[in-house]
Amino acid sequence: MKLDNALQKARREKGVLIAAHRGVSGGNIPFNTMKAFDAALCQGADILETDITASADGTLFIFHPKQEVNHLNLNIHLEEMTGEEVKKLRYVNFDNAPTEYGLPTLDDFLEAYKNRCIINLDHAWDDLPQVLEAVRRHGMEEQILMKTPAKLGYAKIIEELAPNIMYMPILKEKDEFSEVLERMNINFVGSELVFKTEDSPLVQPEYIEREHKKGRLLWANSLLYSYKSQLSAGHTDDIAVAGDPDYGWGWLIDRGFDIIQTDWVMPLHHYISNKK
Repeated sequence: MKLDNALQKARREKGVLIAAHRGVSGGNIPFNTMKAFDAALCQGADILETDITASADGTLFIFHPKQEVNHLNLNIHLEEMTGEEVKKLRYVNFDNAPTEYGLPTLDDFLEAYKNRCIINLDHAWDDLPQVLEAVRRHGMEEQILMKTPAKLGYAKIIEELAPNIMYMPILKEKDEFSEVLERMNINFVGSELVFKTEDSPLVQPEYIEREHKKGRLLWANSLLYSYKSQLSAGHTDDIAVAGDPDYGWGWLIDRGFDIIQTDWVMPLHHYISNKK
């Protein structure tokens, strides 16, 4: 692990880091568009989190897999379309009206945000070799944070093709993967922790202290996909923006998390600034 990687530097300089989940969307600006990412940086995001889907001919696009009906209002699959066909598509907004915003290619996205912020490429694990090649092509290895499920196969690809790139496994409820990564030639900078309750081993003070002593940063998700699937034991954006930010975000900060992924960048930015 590089002890002075971009993530560690940002943590020292800025304090708790804000990861913008698919940018900042709302009104006429859809998720995962250039406007959404620009809005996130304007509102105080330190990390842009985004998703990758490949077309049938291997063109990589910024798009959350399996969300075509929700975000394009079309019963299609990008994986069955050519890159040129995908480039003609347009997002719909929050009222389901068509917008002028198309789906950025990974190449366009990387070039637009080169040297501007840390970028987390999510849902990239099915196309890791192609994604890593794109990162190298743009000379952005130091800027990219890769996350994958805690599976050895993914880690081996990272070790073989990009051992210097910042890497985080996604750990759910328990940690049975850190010791595996410690034996690998991989830039293991920390972990994303997913936990349903405050009793989870992943959020006990002794575990968090141990990881911090090893120089690792810990990522929590205050965003909420569904109330039926808790990512952070109920300490959510919903609660924070509806009147109790101390319970929604403050608990995560006080527990020792270094990065919070949110759908509400500006309110979280103000909260962290005031908490300092």
